[in-house]
Amino acid sequence: MPIEIRMPALSPTMEEGTLAKWLVAVGDEVRSGDIMAEIETDKATMEFEAVDEGTVAQILIDEGTENVAVGAVIAMLAEDGEDAAEVSVKSAENPPKAEPSSPPMTPVAKRLVEANGVNVEQIQGTGVGGKVTKSDVESALGGGGAAAVPGAHSTPATDRVVASPLAKRIAAQKGIDLAQLAGTGPNGRIVKADVESFVPAAAPAATTVATAPQPPSQSPTAKPAPDFGAPFVEEKVTSVRKVIARRLTESKNTVPHYYLTMDIRLDALLALRKELNASLEADGVKLSVNDLLIKALARALTRVPQCNVSFHDDVMRRYSRADISVAVAAPSGLITPVITEADTKGLAAISTEMKALAGKARDGKLMPHEYQGGTASLSNLGMFGIKQFDAVINPPQGMILAVGAGQQAPYVVDGELSIATVMHASGSFDHRAIDGADGAQLMQALKELIEKPMGLVV
Repeated sequence: MPIEIRMPALSPTMEEGTLAKWLVAVGDEVRSGDIMAEIETDKATMEFEAVDEGTVAQILIDEGTENVAVGAVIAMLAEDGEDAAEVSVKSAENPPKAEPSSPPMTPVAKRLVEANGVNVEQIQGTGVGGKVTKSDVESALGGGGAAAVPGAHSTPATDRVVASPLAKRIAAQKGIDLAQLAGTGPNGRIVKADVESFVPAAAPAATTVATAPQPPSQSPTAKPAPDFGAPFVEEKVTSVRKVIARRLTESKNTVPHYYLTMDIRLDALLALRKELNASLEADGVKLSVNDLLIKALARALTRVPQCNVSFHDDVMRRYSRADISVAVAAPSGLITPVITEADTKGLAAISTEMKALAGKARDGKLMPHEYQGGTASLSNLGMFGIKQFDAVINPPQGMILAVGAGQQAPYVVDGELSIATVMHASGSFDHRAIDGADGAQLMQALKELIEKPMGLVV
């Protein structure tokens, strides 16, 4: 009996995701534990492992398809002894049954159909289970050949252009007629790769529709901005970027931030780092300044526990350990892997773990437990030469520490002017959870730990 492969829930809060890439093809044999696909969640791109064994008979959801609901059937496996071709044929010949007069539609598609009087019987649904989506109706209204509208001549079902929603959107943006493409997806379906690799033949200039004359200086391939005329290219917002935008907007709108900044001498910390690296060289460990700052923030939070908190409407959570979220710039956007129990871990362990997590973050391979949680955050832009900045709190955490580059500058030490390496550190605090005096005590404890860093190794 054919086995249905469904969209997995890769985190407790996941409701839908993007099927980023298939790593198997129709006809491939799959065993339990094999990686079948890469799925993009709201935080990272994660690998999806097969649970059952069999032969891939049909791929129902194209790679690049967004907003695939958890539990939706994305592929079919033929069990040992079954003919994979027969599974595919049966699925194609017996789509989900629906009344001819009322095929399944999404709510938005239904409103568009009712508003425009589209004959839905002649629209091929590309959604899960053959459901008619907004893109299908828009394609019909646009006359792209995918469906018919009232008054248009009827086209046999075999002549319809079948394309994924993502392929349709890209084609519309590039002005490509889908009827000119040969689909390489299941049952000849046009997918994203077909549209992106399509090279249009020369066409008469009269076929180009323009609302206004194009300035001579503008590139013919550039898209004019509607208001100012500057050329631009639109990029689809990733799921990760959407979450970043939503959470940080929520943070600035709902969390009352206040900021405390101080100068901290780094000379003693740099000297200790040099000495420790010399002794750890044989173990293959090389401490960074950031590793020591993670430890310093964690230790400071244990000295000032009233700052190791988070605000939750009618309750406050006071944490008994310091888990530090560390901001990492990944290709998909900012992500904060967590060093758990940073207050009790040794510097070598923190360094090794941080390097591994940062690598996984940049590759989009972090597991949910590696980036969820954290009792406070650290953001370091010193490697870019940034002197000072204020960071946005990562809710529901109560604070985030922003550190800039250490720079040599004139500095008064014991009443005498000398040259010191000075770093600007700025703490952003949630005033609902942490009073100003408590935040100041944390910054003071941090300064003491960095300027007298032996407290980080005991």
